[in-house]
Formats: sequence, C-alpha cells, structure tokens
Amino acid sequence: MSLSAIPVVALSEMVADQEADLFVLMTLKEQLTTRDGKPYFKVGFRDAGREVTFPIWGNSPFAVDCRDHWIPGKFYKLRAVYRESNYGPQLDIRKIREAVETDKEDGFDPAMCCASSRFDGDTMFAELTDIAKSRIEDGGLRNLVLFLLEEHRGVLLEAFAAKRHHHAFTGGLLEHMLSVTRNAIFLADRYADYYVELVPPLDKGLVIAGAILHDIGKVRELEAGPAGAEYTTAGQLIGHILQGRDLVREAAREIEIDADRLLRLEHVIISHQRLPEWGSPKPPMIPEAVLVHYADDIDAKFHQVVTEVSEAKPFSRVMGYR
Repeated sequence: MSLSAIPVVALSEMVADQEADLFVLMTLKEQLTTRDGKPYFKVGFRDAGREVTFPIWGNSPFAVDCRDHWIPGKFYKLRAVYRESNYGPQLDIRKIREAVETDKEDGFDPAMCCASSRFDGDTMFAELTDIAKSRIEDGGLRNLVLFLLEEHRGVLLEAFAAKRHHHAFTGGLLEHMLSVTRNAIFLADRYADYYVELVPPLDKGLVIAGAILHDIGKVRELEAGPAGAEYTTAGQLIGHILQGRDLVREAAREIEIDADRLLRLEHVIISHQRLPEWGSPKPPMIPEAVLVHYADDIDAKFHQVVTEVSEAKPFSRVMGYR
C-alpha cells in the first residue's frame, strides 16, 4: 500500500487532531477479548520521543491485516490522526505499510524511532572511569573495574539497562550505572562519617566498584538493536546477576586482586537486587552491599516514576493526577 506524499511529521511532534504521515516502530501487539468475548488487538507504536498504545477492534478495516501481517519490532509508515484521550495518546490509522529502503528519501531513519539517553555516552563513560581512578584506592580492585569498563566500552555506549522497565533506551545502562555510582558515593561518604566506629571500616572503594559493576552482566543479558533490546539466550537462561559475577571472575584471571576483596565484590553484585524473586540468590550481608542495593533501587524506581509522571494525563492515578 503506497501513501501519497504529504508532509512527514515525527510522532513526538504531532498535536491533537493533526493528520500526518509518520514513521514508527511497532512495539506491541497483544490479542485480548472484550467483556462480550469478542477478540481485538492492543497495539503500540513509538518514535524516539513518544509511545502510543490503542486498540484495533474486530470490526476495524485493519483487523485482519493486524492479525496476519503486523509484526512488533518492524518499522512502519502510517498516515494517521493523532488523538489525545483519557486513556492516553492514540492514533486513528488511515493507511499503513511496512517501511522500505526508499523511505529514507523522505527522512526515514530507524534511529529516529529509538529512544536514547539525554546524556552523551562518551562523557558518561569518561566520568565513570575518572571515578574509578580517583575514588577506588585498592589497586587490584581499581584495575579490575577499569579493565571491565574498557573491555565492554563499545557495548556500554549502546546498551539498554532493561528491555522495558527502566532506562530502556540506547545508552540507558551507562546512564543507570553512572547514576547508581553517584548515589553510592553519596551514601558511602555519609555513612562512613556517621559510623566511624564501624569495624572493619566501611570500604568505600568496594561500594564504588560494586556500584559501577552491579549491572555489568547486562552486556551479555541483553542485545541492543534498532527495534530495542532483546534477551540473549544466556540472558534468558542465566540472567545478568550471575553473568556479572562470571565477568568479574574472568577479569580476575587477568588482574591481580586480593581474594577476599574479590569475594566481597562478587557478593555485592549477586545481592544487589536483594530478594530471590527479584533475581538475587543472596540478600545483602555486608554494609557495602546494602548501600549498593539501595543506590540501585532508588535510581531504577525514581526513573520509572519520572517516566510515568511525564506521560501522565488527567485522570491518571500517578503523583496527584486523578
């Protein structure tokens, strides 16, 4: 189905009741049933700045095409009217087809449909390495952290922190790692000063190393692409926590590090999600692990809250909206 030429507008730039051609990534196709037992599809499309979800009812002229041909992870060219409703933004589709190579002449670029970090990746990476160099006093621990960062630099610059829940965009893992590390530095400095009598003293270098590396296993758990992040086979079968521990152990074969400090770093990594149902085989059992857990937890949760608030409409049950 070809679309006659009218101006192409980004989904994220459309205003209520505007009709335009647009390029989007299909993110969702879920078959559901109405209260009357009639089947319909819930579909989702997005560009880098906005995502919309809406129903394709069984009596829609697109119902059969949606069922048989629309594929999440594919890029599409739509002609549609953008609508605002109490259920959030939606599209009233007039025409739809899969994007093709010649659409690049009209400005189509897969990257325009993929969200990315607000912050420059190279700058974030440089800050993380600077923190490791300046704040981790133990040479073996510092060298291990720097080795892993440099070893996976290319992946970290592109990696998602999650497939869907938080920091699910290009550069999201690096943004999350840096934010958690900043949180951890604040907490470590605060509690080291407050509990000067602690024996042994709080190991601030271990806190910082654990914060930097707590999610390093995600470089193997998730694979980023134009349509978003997907779980690798190892990611599905093992997950990022144990793979993070594996990466640290592999690096320790190349980097000389004290065995006890290595063991404690492994514990910080495997315990950072705290609960078995969240993926951690052990809860935090040393002070450094407790700080990294909460530094991570607040960053992930606060990012989710900010995302919800930014997308909230009147009558949404989020942060004061009713």
